[in-house]
Amino acid sequence: MEQRTYRVEGLDCADCAVKIERAVKKLPGTVEVRVAYATGRLEVKAERPLSEEAIRRAVEPLGYRLVTGGEPARPWWRREKGRDLLVGLGFLLLGLLAGAFSGNLARGVFGLGAVVALWPLARKALAVLRSGGFLDINALVTLAVAGAILIGAQLEALVVVVLFLLGEVLEGESARRAREAVGALTRLVPERARVLTEAGVRTVPVDEVRSGARVQVPAGERVPLDGEVLKGRGAVDEAMLTGESRPVPKATGDPVYAGTVLLEGDLVIRVTRPAPESAVARIARLVESASASKSPTVRAIDRFARYYTPGVVALAALVAAVPPLVFAEPFVPWLYKALALLLIGCPCALVLSAPAAIAAGIARAGRMGVLVKEAAALETAAVLKTLAFDKTGTVTEGRPRLVEVRGAQEAEILPLVAALEVHSDHPLARAVRERVEALGLVLPKAEEVHAVPGAFLEGWVAGRRVFVGSAKAAGLTPPEDAGRTASAVLIDGELAAWLFFEDALRADAREALAAIRRIVPRVVLLSGDRAPAVERIARELGVDFRAELLPEAKLRYLKEEAEKPVGMVGDGVNDAPALAAADLGVALKGGTDVALKAANVALVEPRLMGLAHFLALARATRANLYANVAIALGLKVVFLVTTLLGVTGLWAAVLADTGATLLVTANALRLLGWKARWR
Repeated sequence: MEQRTYRVEGLDCADCAVKIERAVKKLPGTVEVRVAYATGRLEVKAERPLSEEAIRRAVEPLGYRLVTGGEPARPWWRREKGRDLLVGLGFLLLGLLAGAFSGNLARGVFGLGAVVALWPLARKALAVLRSGGFLDINALVTLAVAGAILIGAQLEALVVVVLFLLGEVLEGESARRAREAVGALTRLVPERARVLTEAGVRTVPVDEVRSGARVQVPAGERVPLDGEVLKGRGAVDEAMLTGESRPVPKATGDPVYAGTVLLEGDLVIRVTRPAPESAVARIARLVESASASKSPTVRAIDRFARYYTPGVVALAALVAAVPPLVFAEPFVPWLYKALALLLIGCPCALVLSAPAAIAAGIARAGRMGVLVKEAAALETAAVLKTLAFDKTGTVTEGRPRLVEVRGAQEAEILPLVAALEVHSDHPLARAVRERVEALGLVLPKAEEVHAVPGAFLEGWVAGRRVFVGSAKAAGLTPPEDAGRTASAVLIDGELAAWLFFEDALRADAREALAAIRRIVPRVVLLSGDRAPAVERIARELGVDFRAELLPEAKLRYLKEEAEKPVGMVGDGVNDAPALAAADLGVALKGGTDVALKAANVALVEPRLMGLAHFLALARATRANLYANVAIALGLKVVFLVTTLLGVTGLWAAVLADTGATLLVTANALRLLGWKARWR
């Protein structure tokens, strides 16, 4: 199987993508063809190598241009539609000047100009019909303009062509702007990096830097590659990647991402991913892939459009024939109305309305640090009825903290305990050591340390027999812990203190869950942890909970109890089945690869506020999409009625389609600058 990707110039609407797909699929050996209007790319999978020339011969007669390599995009006036527009405008100006001398001369110039400007459209319409397509906008404009010339409306014929070409050029520029917004992330990444070697600092292209290399990042510059801090401290602006407006402190061991800006400090980082695998590069690829997929609404509109255009064409034929033949009405006025209806029959604005909104929403989500793997996920996120969260590592940090010492002074008891905990990698042992380091306490030496993993540690410290472990191992009943984990400390066989640990909430968990509860009707915490611990976290967040659940029990809740559509947010291997089964699966960065693959949405950074923003964006995208459909259909209906009543004619008909297309594109582009506003 061979796969190739090309950039297509002139791919300005969703209907264009359908034409190209249909034509390329006819090539021998073709298995799959995908055209992404949002990114202007054509992907071809074939059983055997397809020559670029064969693909070019299929695409270019339709009015599009195959672009390969790093060839820059041409300005609008150098493209075919731009040149045709300038020719049409030239004839229009020349005809107006000729009108000062002779009306017949002016009509001749207008008629000639209409034919010259119309010829490329007629050629493309014929190519579409040959490739198996139906009457597209080029065919409808050709029929309408040809009919206008035949009934002596040469000026209107030329104006219709000029207005149509003007709309096409403006649509092309709008599409270019949207694609630039999608690719803006990757252009923010520096092209070169300062690599530290034994011989000193070398500045090399980022594509040549491999994982493990040490890179220097001075203050005020962008980080060239993903990595972790080896040396130095600083504050990084990650807004371009995560949407977080506040500077993020960075110190040894912290991750940094390509394209983010080091506001202050100087860092030396160890590269963890080469340039093609950076977070920014993956976002760009996922945005392209998701934009190429179709959401349920897009598919529904595509099905409707298949019947809409033939229906309007049939109506135009009836309008032209029935009144003159049945009611003996004058033929020319009704033919004129029929020609205007042909222009109204173009589905461009309608088929563009949903993909434009979805593509802009996916691009904005990428800029916020949310990776959307398929377009359907964005629509699902807008209508969630239930959103379930895993607890450990999702709404909590996933590591315990020592929060209370009961029965003794911290400064007296913790050095004795930590002396033993040095010999353990247990999460509770790490929590004790972190607390001792924070207090700056000095540790004595432990001897004859005996450990039973997961139960207790025992040894001699400063001449005293010290035991630390679970209440069960100590033979004691733990005190009321409000869902916290308790460890007993025994000195010379006597209970000296209780240590209480808890898995702390993520820093933004309360704020994020409060925002999410305004969007999703039901939010629930699903966990395999003990009920008291889960209840404590759920109470702090103000959500429902289910505790002591095995992975299959989480799955059963999503399938049988939760109101649909249901979403699941998790980070671990045990969350993967639930993430895959949910209507919307959301995985946190830092989670397991299994979880990330099972989900259809992923957060670049484990910040739950990013999820709240994404859910709000999904609703804004859905509202934008419905507004676009209303604009496209509303204008069509208005001009359909006014045309039949004789109020509007050819000029207004072409403006109905062109104007609607520009309006839905402009409306969709507003999503690129969307910001969350919480009431």
